[in-house]
Amino acid sequence: MGYPGKNHKQYATPKRRFEKTRLEDEKRLIIDYGLRNKRELWKAQSVLRKYRAGARELVALRSGGLSTEDYLKKRDQLVNHLYRYGLVGENADVGDVLALKVEQQLDRRLQTLVLRRGFARSPKQARQFITHGHIAIKGRRVTIPGYRVERAEEAEISYYGPSPLTNEVHPERSRIARAGVR
Repeated sequence: MGYPGKNHKQYATPKRRFEKTRLEDEKRLIIDYGLRNKRELWKAQSVLRKYRAGARELVALRSGGLSTEDYLKKRDQLVNHLYRYGLVGENADVGDVLALKVEQQLDRRLQTLVLRRGFARSPKQARQFITHGHIAIKGRRVTIPGYRVERAEEAEISYYGPSPLTNEVHPERSRIARAGVR
């Protein structure tokens, strides 16, 4: 166990530290998604690893003699959870969970959605807007760029009420509009 008040790592580091192809892929993802460091990427990979492990466990339980009713219940719990976060479609199966990619997980981060919805010009600017408190979900300020946005919350992303960016004539808003992002 351990001391419950002490935080523990939420990710696992790669086993081969200097594998060239992995390093190149990580660098590309960090640049594309505007991640601060590799730790953020490793966290996303660890979350996906847990989902895949749950799906593999379901497959093993199914072949091990679990009743159809229990299997369907557990499968629906897993798929509904992933559907709520927008990682799989509504009619997904265990195979879809096993086929998840880290890019799908990174696409659900608040930082990425702020950029894609046109609130910022670049991933770095999206991160800055979030950490400085200019972005809100359902009217509540969110200052965590790695916040996983649920499917229902996606339409509720906006500028935070007291933020100067809510004003349409703000210079940065006009730059964003001129850039053709929004």
